[in-house]
Amino acid sequence: MAVVDRPQNALPTTADTPRPFWRSLLTLRGSAGVRRTARVPWIPIVIISVIVVMAVFAPLLAPQSPIDQTLRDKMLPPVWMEGGKDKYLLGTDHFGRDILSRLIHGARVSLLVALLALTVGGGVGLLIGIVSGYVGGKIDAILMRLVDAAFTFPAILFALLLAVTMGQGLGTLVAAISLLLWASFARVIRGEVLALRQRDFVALAKVRGCSSIRIMLTHILPNVLNTFMVLVTLNIGVVIIAEASLSFLGAGIPPPTPTWGLMISEGRGRIAEAWWVALIPGIAITLLVLSVNLFGDWLRDRLDPRLRQL
Repeated sequence: MAVVDRPQNALPTTADTPRPFWRSLLTLRGSAGVRRTARVPWIPIVIISVIVVMAVFAPLLAPQSPIDQTLRDKMLPPVWMEGGKDKYLLGTDHFGRDILSRLIHGARVSLLVALLALTVGGGVGLLIGIVSGYVGGKIDAILMRLVDAAFTFPAILFALLLAVTMGQGLGTLVAAISLLLWASFARVIRGEVLALRQRDFVALAKVRGCSSIRIMLTHILPNVLNTFMVLVTLNIGVVIIAEASLSFLGAGIPPPTPTWGLMISEGRGRIAEAWWVALIPGIAITLLVLSVNLFGDWLRDRLDPRLRQL
């Protein structure tokens, strides 16, 4: 069969042109091999980006001091309501502190607590879940008994004990929430690993002489990252609410440092007379949690190897 040479000045075809990485990230290939454009969740991405920018540049963006008290301006409603002032766009609390400024600075503290707690607690749970599920035997039994003990121990009581021994602060709060999270991460990840270790690619890796550590790092870990990421996104709201509860009980970051959870705790007793004190940070938490969940679902689909079939 004759071979037809392409002219030197001919334009490259679509098959010859390499697809850039960003285009491959935004396209999915179905089971029939037909490409379709992935729907990028732009609204959640914008909301997350705005909150992150607020947290990073809080001192520059806050119109007022988040801790200075102005008692003559206490309990002022937002600017669009009767009695509101242009100086306080979202109103003030019972100490006359600007809600908007505390909301902006609270984003920094809440995101920092969530990031550290999920990194420490989720990382420990991920490690224990992989080791327990893959190794099995006595190690699995011992680790699972520790998980059961962690579920039965009152997390709030343990956090109060930490506050008494270590004192209030960021370290105490992160340690308490991490101890609250790691057991749930470990149990879910272990269930995933128990199913993965029976797969053919794990058996082939053993035949090739791969060590257990290499199999867990190169074969098991990438296949549980999707589940781990979903757990992280679902637990962001849990962390923020746990921070609020612990701060209210005196085991978290002490006032007047603003956090979203502490703002809700301070305003929940004044819902009837000043609903904006608790509702506005509650809306911020809702938007953040919902946006992270939607973005995590999209990213999970993009990282799922079953959707990247050739």
